[in-house]
Amino acid sequence: MTKQEIVDIVSNATGLTKVETETVMNGVMGTIIDSLASNNKVELRGFGTFGIKHRMPKKARNPGTGEAVFLPERFVPTFKPSKLMRSRVNDLIKKK
Repeated sequence: MTKQEIVDIVSNATGLTKVETETVMNGVMGTIIDSLASNNKVELRGFGTFGIKHRMPKKARNPGTGEAVFLPERFVPTFKPSKLMRSRVNDLIKKK
């Protein structure tokens, strides 16, 4: 599902225009990104938690060429779904 498909569905469900819905979505996503960039986690109860993990620098290998490469220190965004989300998705998939 793409961002535009989500905008269409939410717009139909809420009665907001697609432009208004996209503005709200951009605001929510921007706020989450800004919070993560400030090293704060974002907890959306019933949905999940966005966070940041620190990865230490390490040596790795390019699987295509076999060449040794160095991966620098980095921070990667993470997402941990809530128990409610995991349970709901599991139940919906089992019903199919």
